[in-house]
Amino acid sequence: MDDWLKDSDEVEASWVTVDLAIFTLRGARLMVLLIDRGLEPFLGRPALPGGYVQKDETLREGALRELWEEAGIDGGLLHLEQLGAYGDPGRDPRGRVVTVAYLALGPDLPVPVGGTDAEHAYWAPVEELDRDRTRLAFDHSEILAEALEEVRRKLEYTPVATAFCASEFTLSELRTVYEVIWGQQLDPSNFRRKVLSTTGFVEPTGEQRMPSTGRPAALYRRGGAWVLSPPLLRAGGHPT
Repeated sequence: MDDWLKDSDEVEASWVTVDLAIFTLRGARLMVLLIDRGLEPFLGRPALPGGYVQKDETLREGALRELWEEAGIDGGLLHLEQLGAYGDPGRDPRGRVVTVAYLALGPDLPVPVGGTDAEHAYWAPVEELDRDRTRLAFDHSEILAEALEEVRRKLEYTPVATAFCASEFTLSELRTVYEVIWGQQLDPSNFRRKVLSTTGFVEPTGEQRMPSTGRPAALYRRGGAWVLSPPLLRAGGHPT
């Protein structure tokens, strides 16, 4: 390996960045956080928030810092996990840049405030970006598409749907998360039966919410399970 490293033509200096695909539900629509870039390359183009990792911080710390600097959002409000690494040689015109993408989810997150190299920060409807995948800078359309499919898949096998809900929620609110993200209408009775029969998915708080009309709705919180068994599959879904 040392002999190989002596050949400088085979080694290219590279940089590490982090990018974040951050999803929330606003008005029963799935939204993703975007910024308009305030610097070249791709000046003025929409992009996922992110930036270079500093030498004295971990990848996760870099992701949380960039989220705060570019959008004014506290990462402590989010479910945050690593999505994957993206390192095609031509993905960034500035040179060889490898980015580590993070997936972040939160309930009705606040209006973002642009900062540092983000000219603006805002929530954008996912379905509009899905129709036009050429809008985003770098390879962020690819990252966004893979992040969206990962969220859809995780809803089948994990209780991550509760990350889109407040600390206490009704089963109707939880069902809305599934319907919006999957793009499918779910039978309320079947959904209720499946959720309540899945050990550790949710647990009752013992409290109720009084609607303006109709019957009071029981409130639940996330249970202790990390995996749903059996899984809650989409229509046409199958184990992957």
